[in-house]
Amino acid sequence: ILLLIRNPKDVATSFYYFCNSVATLPSYETWDDFFVDFMTKKMAWGCYFEHLSSWNKYADDENVMTLTYEELKENPVLGVKNIAAFFGIPLTEKELQSVVERSSFQSMKKNSQKTHGAYGDVFFRKGGIKDWKNLFSEDQNEKMDRAFEEHLRGIELGRKLKYEVYCKA
Repeated sequence: ILLLIRNPKDVATSFYYFCNSVATLPSYETWDDFFVDFMTKKMAWGCYFEHLSSWNKYADDENVMTLTYEELKENPVLGVKNIAAFFGIPLTEKELQSVVERSSFQSMKKNSQKTHGAYGDVFFRKGGIKDWKNLFSEDQNEKMDRAFEEHLRGIELGRKLKYEVYCKA
């Protein structure tokens, strides 16, 4: 199992835009309204912190590889090499480069209409990291930090997220 996780602040940011782009989901007039619902577990798929906590029991399982979105963005070549090794898939240098290129956010966004139909634009908005800084107020940032501390600080997946690096910087 490949478990891909992302820092909670960017998850909230991304989900805010996603909710406002899909007619069947509740939309929000303001980021502030969304943030309240996100932090009070009123999301369509539940609480992200609880989701991560539930996966923590598998963090050391030899059949589970946990990778962060941020790690893949920072070093996609290493990420693909590690994934291929985990699944026992040998890759030539040419195959490795092909996978890295075809799985880049830019490539997936470009091909999203073919791969995801009408929802292509919804699933592939920016693909960056630290976009949360464009929405979070100082108070919201502090609330998210406290929630992280409460739910994830002492668990393996919390350490994997490198909260000090990705969420506080």
